[in-house]
Amino acid sequence: MKILLSDAIFTNGTILRNHGIVFDKTILEVASNDDLRSRYGMQCTELGKGSVLVPGLINSHVHLEFSANRSTLTYGEFMPWLSSVISSRDDLINGCDDGCIAHAVDTMLSNGITAFGAVSSYGFDLDACAGASQKVVYFNELIGSDPAMADALYGNFQERLFASQQIEREGFYPSIAIHSPYSVHRVLIQKALKYAKEKSLRVSAHLLESPAEREWLDNNSGPFQNFFQNFLKQSQAANTVEEFLGYFDDIPTLFTHVVQARDKELRQIAQRGHSVIHCPISNRLLGVGALDLQRLSSHDIRFICGTDGLSSNYALNLFEEMKIALFTHYSDDLPALAQQLWKGVGIHAAEAMGLNCGTIAPNYDADILVTRVNYPINDQLPIHLITQPPRIESIYIQGEHIR
Repeated sequence: MKILLSDAIFTNGTILRNHGIVFDKTILEVASNDDLRSRYGMQCTELGKGSVLVPGLINSHVHLEFSANRSTLTYGEFMPWLSSVISSRDDLINGCDDGCIAHAVDTMLSNGITAFGAVSSYGFDLDACAGASQKVVYFNELIGSDPAMADALYGNFQERLFASQQIEREGFYPSIAIHSPYSVHRVLIQKALKYAKEKSLRVSAHLLESPAEREWLDNNSGPFQNFFQNFLKQSQAANTVEEFLGYFDDIPTLFTHVVQARDKELRQIAQRGHSVIHCPISNRLLGVGALDLQRLSSHDIRFICGTDGLSSNYALNLFEEMKIALFTHYSDDLPALAQQLWKGVGIHAAEAMGLNCGTIAPNYDADILVTRVNYPINDQLPIHLITQPPRIESIYIQGEHIR
């Protein structure tokens, strides 16, 4: 059992001054420092002035297999970026071995990320994710819109999924990702989701990221038209948006981006209990627009946060992601947005991903960051922690002192 006394605890939108926690694998108690001192005496660890306990951060969406990218890919618009990914894919994948991926995982840990959703296209990141200190929701990605290749594509997907299901460690969750409505044939989607429901697996999907995707799905035209005709000899989208969303009606899903969604689709997302993952840095670098958070709120949809991968980001750092979001959504109320962002890397992310963490409260896993700030703590702490990130002094995952 460990007892930490802090200057403040910040969790789930609440600031508790002069409070501490008692924990082992889970959090046993949150109480005032004076109360804990009176009952536990010398067992208490005094963290001192400027110490702030916060829940470990949850990165709900990251592609680790492209972690070798630094300046290879083309930013500014989605289609030039996608073309650069395809032309450089082999070099980037081959240039990121186990050590490269393990470094990306360790970088996330250094940045306070104690749980993450890894979207894996090839399975090359499996060993690094299996050996990670963090909780990992491992999304095996299904992709392929050519019906002639359906059996081979599904066989490869199954092979990767089954390999991840052989990993036996606490905090590792084999899961399924459907790449997107434009890139996966309906037969494959339905087979994968049937299996996900049978095995109670978590599910994620990219959805309506770019204007090009929107135009292709709606009208079979636009920049994607040449792309699909040239690469796949296809002249028609694999799904409409309505069809695609309908496949997920009875399985709560993490939909990433959703920048180009309309009210009809947002209503469907809300009614079916789905979640939206917001990746503001990726959205800006790929020129796809900004997610309308006020429209999400009007439909009572909670958003959570992800970094995406280093193919469309320059860091795997949720403090940076939250800071960029604060300035991207300049018309949103600043204090309220800061609170939403913290919940989007905390309790809301945990709930969406089926994890027992993301908050400092009894019976939740003791995934905790011991941080320190060099400025006065006041009611604007949620903003200050984003704009002036704290120094992370210690990291606990399920009560174990990781670093």
